[in-house]
Amino acid sequence: MKKGEVALVTIPPEYAYGSTESKQDAVVPPNSTVIYEVELVSFVKDKESWDLNNSEKIEAAGTKKEEGNALFKSGKYARASKRYEKAAKFIDYDTSFSEDEKKQSKQLKITCNLNNAACKLKLKDYKQAEKLCTKVLELDSQNVKALYRRAQAYTQLADLELAEVDIKKALEIDPENRDVKLTYKTLKEKIKEINKKDAKFYSNMFSKMTKPSAEESKA
Repeated sequence: MKKGEVALVTIPPEYAYGSTESKQDAVVPPNSTVIYEVELVSFVKDKESWDLNNSEKIEAAGTKKEEGNALFKSGKYARASKRYEKAAKFIDYDTSFSEDEKKQSKQLKITCNLNNAACKLKLKDYKQAEKLCTKVLELDSQNVKALYRRAQAYTQLADLELAEVDIKKALEIDPENRDVKLTYKTLKEKIKEINKKDAKFYSNMFSKMTKPSAEESKA
């Protein structure tokens, strides 16, 4: 919508007042479809990162991160992912930052990329989740959450060897982490199952190769 435009917004009962009657501004019977007339009076456009000074960039990144957190909690993972991406972009180039600003920027990058990876796992975008976790590990190689989430992504991408490397490293760093231990248990069961299937496949193949043909049997 542009400034001054008017739109009609139709809201079905399940997203309006449902099966209950409302008497707030007007009486709305149960199970009613509600139609609002909305006019865009004004709006504030976000500043681009190049229009901000360093402290404003960090503040803007923090704000977008909090917006992402709220969206994630309400199950809106795609929208939350966009907020985390926007937050990370504000602090992508930090060469002009002071040492203190770089510390803040680094922590924000880690948090935003980790949270975005959680969104991507929910959205089944496992390749992107793996890339985001790798970004975090480039900044903090001992980050257990990044290792754990990357192992989850690798597992879904059927790269179980890499998943096992990450999950073992996470356990070395935090041996009592319940989620990591549970994931490792599940991963070991998957590897065992695949090894069993592979063994059966090669056993059958070897059996067919060594079994004498009908012609050889007659001879």
